[in-house]
Amino acid sequence: MQRLTVVSSIIVFGALLAAARQQPINARFDPASFKGGPIDNPFFPLKPGTVYVYEVRDGGDVEVDSVTVTSETKRVAGVTAVVVHDRARRNGTLIEDTFDWYAQDTTGTVWYLGEDTKAYKLGRIASSSGSWEAGVKGAQAGIIMLANPRPGVTYRQEYRQGVAEDMGKVVSVGDSVTVPTGRYTKCLTTEDWSPLEPKVREHKTYCPGVGVVLERTIAGGSERSELVAIRNP
Repeated sequence: MQRLTVVSSIIVFGALLAAARQQPINARFDPASFKGGPIDNPFFPLKPGTVYVYEVRDGGDVEVDSVTVTSETKRVAGVTAVVVHDRARRNGTLIEDTFDWYAQDTTGTVWYLGEDTKAYKLGRIASSSGSWEAGVKGAQAGIIMLANPRPGVTYRQEYRQGVAEDMGKVVSVGDSVTVPTGRYTKCLTTEDWSPLEPKVREHKTYCPGVGVVLERTIAGGSERSELVAIRNP
């Protein structure tokens, strides 16, 4: 009986440990752990002046997404964040204009602190749905890139109830990928989803010294985004 109890305890402990590894990280956002330094996480570096250009295809539609790491900062939830300007165009016409805010803590983890996004139609602002700011209206900062990403680890990327609830999970490391800007190795891939769109799943591949080079919808759509140009400062 005693041996059975010990064995059962081991099995239960193992099951709990395995389950814990799959649970979202309950990281505590602490403004004191941010020193306002550069964002130099190898998988998500944000050097001011860098411009990333992506070509986004979804069926016959083609968009060009230009992402600029600005030299501007914004104070969000007690933290000095780097401002990234993201503009999407279809046939040369602006369809979305977004300012994202990121900061890196002292461990090397990069946090996402919010976004100010506007969708355009016929040259006019049609919607600002999806905008959120940590510390405002119940919104909370999320993790965009872990300091030490490991397969199986799940984390919340952003949170404002009913507006921004994206989740991420590291699915593989050591990946190789080829896009128009070249071939990259030692990359990592995440699977991203949101409870707000439960049928949609996306894979994102991040590569050392660059950041996101490839995004593709693996369920609930067919969108594919590739890095086609990098302009360094």
